[in-house]
Amino acid sequence: MPGKVQPPKSNLARLSKRIPVGLALVVGVPTVLACLYWGVIASPRYVSEAHFTVRKTDASRPNNLGLVLQNVGLSAGTSESFAVQDFVTSRDAAKQLHQEFNLDEVFTRNGADIFSRHPGIFSGETDEGRYKTLKRYVKVTYNGTSGITKLSVQAFTPQDARNLNLALLAAGEQLVNRLNERAAKDAVVDAEQAVQDATAKRSLVQAQLTEFRNRERFVDPQMTAAESTQLISGLLATAAGIRAELSELRRSAPQSPQIPILAGRLSAYEGQIAEARAELVGEAESLVPKLSAYEGLVLQRELADRALTEASAGLITAQQSARRQKLYLDRIVEPNLSDKSTQPHRLRSILIVFLSSFIIYVLGRLLWAGLREHRQE
Repeated sequence: MPGKVQPPKSNLARLSKRIPVGLALVVGVPTVLACLYWGVIASPRYVSEAHFTVRKTDASRPNNLGLVLQNVGLSAGTSESFAVQDFVTSRDAAKQLHQEFNLDEVFTRNGADIFSRHPGIFSGETDEGRYKTLKRYVKVTYNGTSGITKLSVQAFTPQDARNLNLALLAAGEQLVNRLNERAAKDAVVDAEQAVQDATAKRSLVQAQLTEFRNRERFVDPQMTAAESTQLISGLLATAAGIRAELSELRRSAPQSPQIPILAGRLSAYEGQIAEARAELVGEAESLVPKLSAYEGLVLQRELADRALTEASAGLITAQQSARRQKLYLDRIVEPNLSDKSTQPHRLRSILIVFLSSFIIYVLGRLLWAGLREHRQE
């Protein structure tokens, strides 16, 4: 009986034998979809770039450690630049841009595709959705060696990209100005508080000094002590003269009637000297403890005067410094108006999908082969 003639196989059947189904599903389908989207559907986006730096006018010269940190990319003054970078991709920036440009309209112009537009699949018509869109289309990079920050903004028209970039730079400058104002205000407030504290301390010490003078009935105990010392010196000199005269009479005329008189005078002077010395030193009511307390109060007043002088000078310096701007946002490159779309990178995106899918396919084949060998064993 003659054998049946087999019908010729179709080209699709022959191709399916040559190309594994897994390869077609894992690699072919994603690559075809990528070609379809990035080659046909994806909307062109325009990029506007600007370069700027945040500098300090009174930045001090870095020490050895600062130079080492600069060599590894940590230059002085980077915190202000990082503050601006963080702000331009923040929710506050997204809200400010929406109030000025209406982001819901900006990111739907020129028939933006459903995967790129806002609102769209990945972002809703909410503040959070606008924030996510801003993070997708705004990129900030910082060069630690040069201290220059690059701001890139994408949009579906060149003018929108440039306008958004200009608005973000203006918002960054406003942030720098607020940092200046707050730093200056804090410095002046601290200096004013230091002056008030020093003034209150000086007034307290002066009140204590006045109360001491009224209580002890002394205007200047130091002057009183000097007068007492001068009195004692005079009494000692007079007593010494009388003592010498008495000694001479006793030697030359022992029976002289002047001897008892001189002896009485000498005894009186010695009593005055002892009394003056007792008033100057000795008991708690003497002049020396009062003089010690007075000198302590005077020293406190001098220290308070010095502190008040220094605080007043600090206030003047803070007020002068507040009038000078310490932080500046300098634009190195102004936002450009692009004449050609540079996003998305269509060929690169397709190649990334293809290579990623191919790697996944190869790893899956290797894993499957290993499992089959393990089962056979």
